[in-house]
Amino acid sequence: MGTSRTPLRSRRYLLRELIEGLRELGYVEGRNIIIERYYGDGTQHRLPDLAADVVRSRVDVIVTGTNPIAAAAKGATATIPIVMVGTVDPVGTGLVANLARPGGNVTGLCVDAGPEMSSKNLGLLAEIVPGLSRVGVLRQAGYQGADLAAAAQKLAVELYVVDVRGIDDLENAFQAMRRKQVGAVLVRGSLFYVHRQQVADLALKYRFPATHVLKEYAQAGLLFTYGANLPNLYRRAASYVDRIVKGAKPSELPVEQPTKFELVININTAKALGLTIPQSLLLRADEVIR
Repeated sequence: MGTSRTPLRSRRYLLRELIEGLRELGYVEGRNIIIERYYGDGTQHRLPDLAADVVRSRVDVIVTGTNPIAAAAKGATATIPIVMVGTVDPVGTGLVANLARPGGNVTGLCVDAGPEMSSKNLGLLAEIVPGLSRVGVLRQAGYQGADLAAAAQKLAVELYVVDVRGIDDLENAFQAMRRKQVGAVLVRGSLFYVHRQQVADLALKYRFPATHVLKEYAQAGLLFTYGANLPNLYRRAASYVDRIVKGAKPSELPVEQPTKFELVININTAKALGLTIPQSLLLRADEVIR
């Protein structure tokens, strides 16, 4: 059994899920698998160097989280299999050729499930925010938005898109959305995951109801989230590692989209923003943070 190295940048609780998933498949760290940790601590300029370090170690599999990390790993090697976890729009951002047959050396699991996710999150914002007509989109640069535009048109909501290339751009992005008088904010992309607390703090500072697909953002203070369970995706990533070390080619392993979603509402944030969450929505929620 060779070496499997875990994400270039991750959170330890997600790594625990991956390790548990591997254990369920018969891999025990220190016995028949070696797992080494690489952390960039949210500093993007370090990612290429970290990816190069992993490649120089001649590992068997690289497991990555979020688009910037997966892109750094892909840029460092075209031969070592890469299992991405928690990415968004992997086709539109160039990580894979298509979901059914990824091609190349990258496969794994993404957190989005197509255009219906954008429509659902916009619809939930409209349910919560009275008279919502303009929504700011805080988006990592390069993220595709055709699906979101279609959803906004259907709901008669105007979008104001702000592309962000780095975390240092966040404050200016929120200021720009305030100048445009947006009524709520939709956060898209995985660039912000490590800095989700900063995103949530700025949303509250500028008094924006805001949403993302991952519940960790609601836990950090966004108004609500609707999407896949990220820890579950990390546990499922173990099956990709298992198949690859047994000889499967990542180019032929379909990228998995989530089929189960959870609605998480932060009541504390709603109160701080002076919003009343409809009772019908609270009853539908999988988790209510108080």
